[in-house]
Amino acid sequence: MSSAFPPLVGVDFSSRPTRRKPITVAHGERHGAVLRLGTTQACASLDAFADWLQAPGAWLGAFDFPFGLPRELVEHLGWPTEWARLVEHYAGLTREDIRSTFAAFCAARPVGAKFAHRACDAPAGSSPSMKWVNPPVAYMLHAGVPLLVAAGVSLPAVGLDGDRARVALEGYPGLLARELIGRRSYKSDETAKQTPERLIARKDVVEALEQGRTRLGLRLKLSHAQRDALVDDASGDKLDAVLCLMQAGWAAGQPSHGLPETHDRLEGWIVSA
Repeated sequence: MSSAFPPLVGVDFSSRPTRRKPITVAHGERHGAVLRLGTTQACASLDAFADWLQAPGAWLGAFDFPFGLPRELVEHLGWPTEWARLVEHYAGLTREDIRSTFAAFCAARPVGAKFAHRACDAPAGSSPSMKWVNPPVAYMLHAGVPLLVAAGVSLPAVGLDGDRARVALEGYPGLLARELIGRRSYKSDETAKQTPERLIARKDVVEALEQGRTRLGLRLKLSHAQRDALVDDASGDKLDAVLCLMQAGWAAGQPSHGLPETHDRLEGWIVSA
Protein backbone atom coordinates (compact mmCIF):
# COMPACT_ATOMS: atom_id res chain seq x y z
CA MET A 1 0.00 0.00 0.00
CA SER A 2 1.55 3.32 -1.06
CA SER A 3 1.34 6.39 1.14
CA ALA A 4 0.63 10.01 0.23
CA PHE A 5 3.17 10.98 2.90
CA PRO A 6 6.98 10.92 2.68
CA PRO A 7 9.04 8.44 4.70
CA LEU A 8 9.35 9.80 8.24
CA VAL A 9 12.15 9.94 10.79
CA GLY A 10 12.43 11.01 14.41
CA VAL A 11 15.86 11.66 15.91
CA ASP A 12 16.90 11.60 19.56
CA PHE A 13 20.21 13.46 19.50
CA SER A 14 23.35 13.50 21.63
CA SER A 15 26.15 16.04 21.17
CA ARG A 16 28.65 13.38 22.36
CA PRO A 17 27.27 10.08 21.10
CA THR A 18 28.83 6.75 22.14
CA ARG A 19 27.93 3.08 21.72
CA ARG A 20 26.27 3.22 25.13
CA LYS A 21 24.46 6.54 24.41
CA PRO A 22 24.04 6.73 20.62
CA ILE A 23 21.99 9.07 18.47
CA THR A 24 18.76 7.14 17.88
CA VAL A 25 16.90 7.39 14.57
CA ALA A 26 13.33 6.02 14.37
CA HIS A 27 11.90 5.38 10.89
CA GLY A 28 8.18 5.21 10.13
CA GLU A 29 5.42 5.54 7.56
CA ARG A 30 2.14 7.39 7.82
CA HIS A 31 -1.02 5.96 6.24
CA GLY A 32 -3.99 8.24 6.95
CA ALA A 33 -4.20 8.68 10.72
CA VAL A 34 -1.94 5.70 11.44
CA LEU A 35 1.83 6.00 11.85
CA ARG A 36 3.59 2.64 11.63
CA LEU A 37 6.99 2.39 13.32
CA GLY A 38 9.60 0.72 11.12
CA THR A 39 13.23 0.24 12.09
CA THR A 40 15.29 2.13 14.65
CA GLN A 41 19.01 2.64 14.17
CA ALA A 42 21.81 3.77 16.44
CA CYS A 43 24.59 6.16 15.37
CA ALA A 44 27.44 5.80 17.86
CA SER A 45 29.37 8.83 16.54
CA LEU A 46 28.72 12.19 14.91
CA ASP A 47 30.51 10.86 11.81
CA ALA A 48 28.06 7.95 11.60
CA PHE A 49 25.15 10.37 11.95
CA ALA A 50 26.62 12.62 9.24
CA ASP A 51 26.93 9.59 6.94
CA TRP A 52 23.25 8.76 7.48
CA LEU A 53 22.21 12.39 6.82
CA GLN A 54 24.14 12.49 3.56
CA ALA A 55 22.86 9.16 2.24
CA PRO A 56 20.46 9.46 -0.72
CA GLY A 57 16.76 8.98 -0.06
CA ALA A 58 13.66 10.96 0.81
CA TRP A 59 12.44 11.73 4.33
CA LEU A 60 10.73 14.30 6.54
CA GLY A 61 12.29 14.33 9.98
CA ALA A 62 11.93 15.89 13.43
CA PHE A 63 15.24 16.31 15.27
CA ASP A 64 15.52 16.77 19.03
CA PHE A 65 17.96 19.68 19.12
CA PRO A 66 17.52 23.44 18.64
CA PHE A 67 18.02 24.92 15.18
CA GLY A 68 18.42 28.53 16.36
CA LEU A 69 19.40 30.90 19.16
CA PRO A 70 17.25 33.62 20.79
CA ARG A 71 17.29 36.85 18.77
CA GLU A 72 17.74 38.85 21.99
CA LEU A 73 20.98 36.98 22.72
CA VAL A 74 22.31 37.20 19.16
CA GLU A 75 21.69 40.95 18.93
CA HIS A 76 23.17 41.58 22.39
CA LEU A 77 26.38 39.74 21.41
CA GLY A 78 26.59 41.49 18.04
CA TRP A 79 26.60 38.16 16.19
CA PRO A 80 25.22 37.85 12.62
CA THR A 81 21.42 38.14 12.46
CA GLU A 82 21.15 36.19 9.20
CA TRP A 83 20.68 32.50 10.08
CA ALA A 84 23.26 30.90 7.75
CA ARG A 85 25.95 33.40 8.76
CA LEU A 86 25.09 32.96 12.44
CA VAL A 87 25.47 29.17 12.17
CA GLU A 88 28.81 29.58 10.41
CA HIS A 89 30.00 31.89 13.19
CA TYR A 90 28.67 29.62 15.94
CA ALA A 91 30.25 26.50 14.42
CA GLY A 92 33.63 28.26 14.56
CA LEU A 93 33.47 28.61 18.35
CA THR A 94 34.71 26.01 20.83
CA ARG A 95 32.42 24.66 23.54
CA GLU A 96 34.46 26.62 26.09
CA ASP A 97 33.89 29.82 24.03
CA ILE A 98 30.15 29.11 24.08
CA ARG A 99 30.04 28.35 27.81
CA SER A 100 32.04 31.43 28.86
CA THR A 101 30.13 33.78 26.52
CA PHE A 102 26.71 32.55 27.60
CA ALA A 103 27.70 32.44 31.29
CA ALA A 104 28.81 36.07 31.12
CA PHE A 105 25.51 37.03 29.46
CA CYS A 106 23.53 35.29 32.23
CA ALA A 107 25.70 36.73 35.03
CA ALA A 108 24.80 40.27 33.99
CA ARG A 109 21.04 39.61 34.16
CA PRO A 110 18.62 39.60 37.11
CA VAL A 111 17.62 36.46 39.00
CA GLY A 112 14.67 34.78 37.30
CA ALA A 113 15.58 36.17 33.87
CA LYS A 114 19.10 34.84 33.40
CA PHE A 115 18.48 33.21 30.01
CA ALA A 116 17.19 34.68 26.78
CA HIS A 117 14.38 32.67 25.19
CA ARG A 118 13.11 31.99 21.69
CA ALA A 119 9.45 32.70 20.89
CA CYS A 120 8.76 28.95 20.64
CA ASP A 121 10.05 28.14 24.15
CA ALA A 122 6.91 29.20 26.01
CA PRO A 123 4.36 27.26 23.87
CA ALA A 124 6.67 24.22 23.68
CA GLY A 125 7.80 24.29 27.31
CA SER A 126 11.37 23.87 26.07
CA SER A 127 14.69 24.81 27.63
CA PRO A 128 16.35 27.94 26.23
CA SER A 129 18.62 27.00 23.34
CA MET A 130 21.52 28.89 24.97
CA LYS A 131 21.57 26.47 27.95
CA TRP A 132 24.90 24.65 28.27
CA VAL A 133 23.95 22.21 31.10
CA ASN A 134 20.93 20.10 32.07
CA PRO A 135 20.36 19.69 29.16
CA PRO A 136 23.33 21.05 27.15
CA VAL A 137 21.19 22.12 24.20
CA ALA A 138 23.63 24.88 23.20
CA TYR A 139 26.22 22.16 22.51
CA MET A 140 23.60 20.05 20.71
CA LEU A 141 22.92 22.98 18.35
CA HIS A 142 26.68 23.42 17.91
CA ALA A 143 27.16 19.72 17.03
CA GLY A 144 23.97 19.05 15.07
CA VAL A 145 23.00 22.02 12.93
CA PRO A 146 26.29 22.24 10.95
CA LEU A 147 25.82 18.56 10.01
CA LEU A 148 22.35 19.34 8.61
CA VAL A 149 23.78 22.26 6.62
CA ALA A 150 26.69 20.17 5.32
CA ALA A 151 24.27 17.42 4.24
CA GLY A 152 22.37 19.93 2.10
CA VAL A 153 18.94 19.19 3.56
CA SER A 154 16.07 21.70 3.66
CA LEU A 155 15.33 23.47 6.95
CA PRO A 156 12.10 25.39 6.26
CA ALA A 157 11.82 26.85 9.78
CA VAL A 158 15.00 28.88 9.26
CA GLY A 159 14.55 29.53 5.53
CA LEU A 160 17.29 27.18 4.30
CA ASP A 161 16.19 25.77 0.95
CA GLY A 162 18.22 22.61 0.33
CA ASP A 163 17.25 19.17 -0.97
CA ARG A 164 13.45 19.23 -0.84
CA ALA A 165 13.34 15.42 -0.63
CA ARG A 166 15.10 15.61 2.78
CA VAL A 167 13.33 18.03 5.12
CA ALA A 168 14.51 18.61 8.69
CA LEU A 169 12.28 20.12 11.37
CA GLU A 170 13.04 20.81 15.01
CA GLY A 171 11.19 18.39 17.28
CA TYR A 172 10.85 18.29 21.05
CA PRO A 173 9.67 15.02 22.66
CA GLY A 174 8.98 16.70 26.00
CA LEU A 175 6.16 18.70 24.41
CA LEU A 176 4.25 15.57 23.41
CA ALA A 177 5.19 13.59 26.55
CA ARG A 178 3.81 16.32 28.82
CA GLU A 179 0.53 16.29 26.91
CA LEU A 180 0.22 12.59 27.69
CA ILE A 181 1.55 12.19 31.26
CA GLY A 182 1.97 15.72 32.59
CA ARG A 183 5.19 16.37 34.52
CA ARG A 184 5.85 12.70 35.41
CA SER A 185 9.41 11.64 34.61
CA TYR A 186 9.71 8.66 32.25
CA LYS A 187 13.47 8.29 31.73
CA SER A 188 16.94 8.62 33.23
CA ASP A 189 20.48 7.83 32.11
CA GLU A 190 21.41 7.11 35.74
CA THR A 191 20.86 3.46 36.70
CA ALA A 192 19.85 4.40 40.26
CA LYS A 193 17.03 6.58 38.90
CA GLN A 194 15.62 3.96 36.50
CA THR A 195 12.69 3.29 38.82
CA PRO A 196 9.44 1.30 38.51
CA GLU A 197 7.58 4.64 38.45
CA ARG A 198 9.46 5.71 35.33
CA LEU A 199 8.81 2.31 33.73
CA ILE A 200 5.07 2.75 34.34
CA ALA A 201 5.25 6.27 32.90
CA ARG A 202 6.84 4.92 29.68
CA LYS A 203 4.10 2.30 29.44
CA ASP A 204 1.50 5.04 29.81
CA VAL A 205 3.12 7.15 27.07
CA VAL A 206 3.27 4.21 24.65
CA GLU A 207 -0.32 3.19 25.39
CA ALA A 208 -1.56 6.75 24.80
CA LEU A 209 0.35 6.96 21.49
CA GLU A 210 -1.14 3.65 20.34
CA GLN A 211 -4.64 4.83 21.22
CA GLY A 212 -4.13 8.20 19.49
CA ARG A 213 -4.82 10.24 22.63
CA THR A 214 -2.95 13.34 21.43
CA ARG A 215 -3.94 16.54 19.66
CA LEU A 216 -1.77 15.40 16.73
CA GLY A 217 -4.62 13.13 15.56
CA LEU A 218 -2.34 10.13 14.90
CA ARG A 219 -2.24 6.56 16.19
CA LEU A 220 1.07 4.74 16.55
CA LYS A 221 1.17 1.18 15.17
CA LEU A 222 3.70 -1.12 16.89
CA SER A 223 4.64 -4.79 16.95
CA HIS A 224 4.82 -6.51 20.34
CA ALA A 225 8.63 -6.49 20.12
CA GLN A 226 8.70 -2.77 19.32
CA ARG A 227 6.39 -1.99 22.22
CA ASP A 228 8.60 -3.95 24.62
CA ALA A 229 11.73 -2.21 23.29
CA LEU A 230 10.25 1.26 23.86
CA VAL A 231 9.09 0.44 27.38
CA ASP A 232 12.27 -1.43 28.39
CA ASP A 233 14.68 1.34 27.31
CA ALA A 234 15.09 3.12 30.66
CA SER A 235 17.15 5.92 29.08
CA GLY A 236 14.07 6.92 27.06
CA ASP A 237 16.16 7.41 23.91
CA LYS A 238 14.07 5.09 21.72
CA LEU A 239 10.82 6.57 23.05
CA ASP A 240 12.07 10.13 22.50
CA ALA A 241 12.94 9.26 18.89
CA VAL A 242 9.40 7.90 18.43
CA LEU A 243 7.87 11.01 20.01
CA CYS A 244 9.81 13.08 17.45
CA LEU A 245 8.63 10.67 14.74
CA MET A 246 5.01 11.42 15.73
CA GLN A 247 5.71 15.16 15.44
CA ALA A 248 7.18 14.58 11.97
CA GLY A 249 4.08 12.58 11.06
CA TRP A 250 1.83 15.44 12.12
CA ALA A 251 3.93 17.96 10.17
CA ALA A 252 3.68 15.81 7.04
CA GLY A 253 -0.06 16.45 6.92
CA GLN A 254 0.04 20.21 7.58
CA PRO A 255 0.38 23.15 5.18
CA SER A 256 3.94 24.52 5.47
CA HIS A 257 4.69 21.63 7.88
CA GLY A 258 2.58 23.35 10.53
CA LEU A 259 5.04 26.24 10.93
CA PRO A 260 3.51 29.62 11.86
CA GLU A 261 3.55 32.08 8.97
CA THR A 262 5.09 34.86 11.05
CA HIS A 263 7.73 33.03 13.13
CA ASP A 264 11.26 34.44 13.37
CA ARG A 265 13.50 32.60 10.89
CA LEU A 266 16.60 33.49 12.89
CA GLU A 267 15.23 31.55 15.89
CA GLY A 268 13.45 28.71 14.10
CA TRP A 269 10.40 26.90 15.51
CA ILE A 270 9.59 23.64 17.30
CA VAL A 271 7.15 21.63 15.20
CA SER A 272 3.64 21.28 16.73
CA ALA A 273 4.32 23.96 19.37
